[in-house]
Parts: sequence; structure tokens; C-alpha cells
Amino acid sequence: MRRMIDSGRIPSIIFWGPPGVGKTTLANIISHTLHAPFYQLSAINSGVKDVREVIDKAKNARFFDSAAPILFIDEIHRFSKSQQDSLLSAVETGTVTLIGATTENPSFEVIRPLLSRCQVYVLKSLEKNDLEVLLQRALTEDPLLKERKITVKESDALFRFSGGDARKLLNILDLAVAADSEEELVITDRLVTERLQENPAAYDKGGEMHYDIISAFIKSIRGSDPDAAIYWLARMVAGGEDPRFIARRLVILAAEDIGLANPNALLLANACFETLQKIGWPEGRIVLAETTLYLATSPKSNSAYLAIDKALAKVEQTGNLPVPLHLRNAPTSLMKELGYGSEYKYAHDYKDNFVQQEYLPGELKRSRFWEPQSNSSEAKMQEWMRKLWRDR
Repeated sequence: MRRMIDSGRIPSIIFWGPPGVGKTTLANIISHTLHAPFYQLSAINSGVKDVREVIDKAKNARFFDSAAPILFIDEIHRFSKSQQDSLLSAVETGTVTLIGATTENPSFEVIRPLLSRCQVYVLKSLEKNDLEVLLQRALTEDPLLKERKITVKESDALFRFSGGDARKLLNILDLAVAADSEEELVITDRLVTERLQENPAAYDKGGEMHYDIISAFIKSIRGSDPDAAIYWLARMVAGGEDPRFIARRLVILAAEDIGLANPNALLLANACFETLQKIGWPEGRIVLAETTLYLATSPKSNSAYLAIDKALAKVEQTGNLPVPLHLRNAPTSLMKELGYGSEYKYAHDYKDNFVQQEYLPGELKRSRFWEPQSNSSEAKMQEWMRKLWRDR
């Protein structure tokens, strides 16, 4: 990205990441560096008419070889298909350079024709070191804060409540400072916690409570507390949350946290997502409630989640190991002559439709990735695997 900015030309971009990591700031930096006209729309309150008006303005603002005007769309995942369609021609012809910001996976939320014309950059939550730098910069460079005698004695609460979100960190700091009129202020974990308890919404100026509530919702289901789960669902429903956002989280949770302990959970969560598309709102809240309670009361297992991550780590460590000869496909006579697939044993030709043979590359022989967990479903799977593989 740095090289592209230095060259004076950038492609259309989508920044994907959690709140407060600098998506809007990066868009502004790019615009200022390229000396390009900058137009900004919010997907929450802009329609197709607004998009077309901005594109017309951008056309008139373009002069010869100057950089294309930048159109920044915040929360582009909230744009409908028709709104995204209205951007296609301008992006393709270079009338505007689109920079979109989203907290949702663009593969699901951005239409494929538009996504194919954009470079996607994934931004991560800020680490503790980043937050420390930001905190010190605020205390020493902010026109108001630098005039006060502020000592940060403890910072754990500041960083913990901010959750890697720069905006939230600054809002919490602002809350702590504004509540104390004394010239000297010592910031401690207790002080920060008390300020937030007194005014829990004050540091949520950018709408980050949306992410805190979905986090509480997911953790309540994972923790098998149906009452807490349905409460947080009610909070989201009452707050006007997008039901598809909730349903998508339920599908992910069913696979990640319930998994093989109850495979039907994923089927129900997926059915919930599809049903919402058909029946809409407000009846959709009942479907969400049913699915929420089912998942919360279901046995839990993350063995599939752990297994794929363990296997991915091994792939990264060992690289592209060759497929064993007996497992290779042999569509041509030459491949058959070379022994591709010749020693493969067809499982259905044997008792119980099973025969012992090695399915992993030689270097990974007898490696274990899936570890069954203590629930009745996986206990049965483990018992069957032991019967088949005996000594493995």
C-alpha cells in the first residue's frame, strides 16, 4: 500500500477490521497524501440517489491526470445490492477510487462484481504496545490534556475495556478526565472502572456497544446460560440490530462451539438463517429465539475448531508434502503405469467398510489432529474409531 501511495495511484480498496483500528483515518491519510478530492458517505443514511449525486460531483472534480476523487463509504456492508450496483460503473471506469470500510467479512457482504474490482486489506485490533503509544501521545500532544497534570499509575483497566479499539481508549480516557476537575489526576484501574460503572454508555460514542452486546450474547450461549443468551438477544432486537448479523453469528457459533457434540445445531442455525430471509421481521425474532435457546442448552465441543487450527499449523510448518502414491488420482494410462493409486485399498470391499492403510504423507504418519472431547456424541465416535484403528 505504501508503494502504491508513493506512486500516486491506488486501486479501489476495502478495509476490513474491527472498530477503532483506523479504517477511516487511513482513508483520510490516503486522500491527503494524493491531494485527491474526498467524498464520504455512510451506508446507514445514504441511498442510491446520494451515491449518484456524489459520483456526478466526482466527475466534475476530475482534471486531466490528477488523482481520481476518493469516495469513502463507511460500513459498506450495510449497503443493499442496488446501492452497491450503483457504484460499479464509476469504480470500473476510474471515475472514483472507492475506499470502503467494513467490520463484516466482505466475502459475504459485498457483491462479487464490486469485490473483484477492489483490493481487500485486513486490519487487526491494536496490541497493548500500540495502545500505550496512543495513550502517551494523547497525554502529551492533545491541546487540553497536556495542560493538566495527569499521571497514569495503572493502565490495565484502560486497555482491557478498550479491547484493542483506539477510539474506545480515547473515549474512556476522556470520560476519566472529564469526571475530575482537579488539576492533578492519577489514573488507576479503580478510577477507570468506577467511571465506566457510573456512565456505561459514555465511552460508546461510535456505537461500539453493538460489538460488546454480540460478544456477551455469544459468550452466554457458549457458557450454556439460556437466560443470559435470550436477554442479550432481546437487547439486540430492541436496539434494531440487523437480524442477519445475529443469524450469521449463530451459524458460526454452532460450528465453532457446539460442533460434533451436537451436529444438528449447525443444521438448525443454518435453517434459522434461511427462514429469516423468507419470513422477515418481526416474526423472525421467534426463529432467532428458538435457535438461541437450542444452542445455549446444547452440549458444547470445539474439537473441530481445534483440529483444523492444529492441522493448519502443521501445514504451515511442513509445507506442501507429496500425496502418497496409493492415494493419487490416475486418470491417464501413464499415471497408472507410474503406480498412481495402484496399492489403494477400496474401503467398501472390506468388513465394516473399513481397511487399515496410511492416509497421511509419510512424514506425518500417525499424527493426531482431532482430539474427541467429553460428550456423548464424540464418545461414540471415539469408541468406533478405537474399534477400527485399534493400535492407533
